[in-house]
Amino acid sequence: MLLSVIIPVYNEAGTLREIVGRVMKSSVPVGRELIIVDDASRDATPDVLKAVVAEHGDQVRIVSHATNRGKGAAIRTGIANARGEIVLIQDADLEYDPRDYPLLLEPILEDQADVVFGNRFHGGPHRVLYFWHYVANRFLTLLTNVLTGLNLSDMEVGYKVFRADVLRRITLKSDRFGFEPEITIKVAKLDCRVYEVPIRYYGRTYAEGKKITWRDGLAALGHIIRYRFID
Repeated sequence: MLLSVIIPVYNEAGTLREIVGRVMKSSVPVGRELIIVDDASRDATPDVLKAVVAEHGDQVRIVSHATNRGKGAAIRTGIANARGEIVLIQDADLEYDPRDYPLLLEPILEDQADVVFGNRFHGGPHRVLYFWHYVANRFLTLLTNVLTGLNLSDMEVGYKVFRADVLRRITLKSDRFGFEPEITIKVAKLDCRVYEVPIRYYGRTYAEGKKITWRDGLAALGHIIRYRFID
């Protein structure tokens, strides 16, 4: 059994080496590979990636985009290059903690789930930030639940884990942060077994590099309608 950890990267030179180190040190009961997709970073990320490969060798594979295409596009590239039976999405910043891997993997390894979502709001410690982001997330999650019949607590969470055979049955199209509602709705349409587990969450501010904006929240509404009723 092999776990493919996909890290989409755009201008994360300040945190990339640290998160890779944490991923490689995480305790998992299966083999692992790390696929880093550089989405045409304009900072020192390419130099950091060279150092990462030098340190970790063939456990890490780098795939680069010639132009910036967005997080969703980077995830698609990572999925296309994944060799593992299980695929986990890991952000390149330090908001999500790889120490949660055992809990995220457990329902799939025990054949209880096909897909596992993290849950930032119930159980694990989390940094208190941005009330209106929380409100928007709750609304988008509620709308997704109403339209899919799921009972999720945190649709927009970055930690999502999949059986690879589930991903092979899905055609993904979103290029930016629309990946989250798209994958959620398409998983629901396949009637997958979905689990949630509590995770740690160390949210960052815009000054610290947070990228998602209110525009992405508005776009998410369109994505939810599109992927539920049209696509």
